[in-house]
Amino acid sequence: SMQRRVNRMLNSSHDHKLLALMDMKGFDPKEVTVTVKDGKVKVSAEHEEEHTTTRGKEYNYRSITREIRLPPGVSEDEVTYSM
Repeated sequence: SMQRRVNRMLNSSHDHKLLALMDMKGFDPKEVTVTVKDGKVKVSAEHEEEHTTTRGKEYNYRSITREIRLPPGVSEDEVTYSM
């Protein structure tokens, strides 16, 4: 289950603090941008699909943007992320 996976991730990163966990299902890693600036972590992702149907072209577009403030005492160069 998702909760068990989250717990495993939290336990495996015992010497690192987990700031956020985001579900990026449907996004390719190349479509995700993570920036750390001004004491915040900003995660943004955009996904666009084009399908040709009998009625013409259909477009599917999704985007996510989330900002997370770093806790006091955490410097920007300490932040790491993985997908």
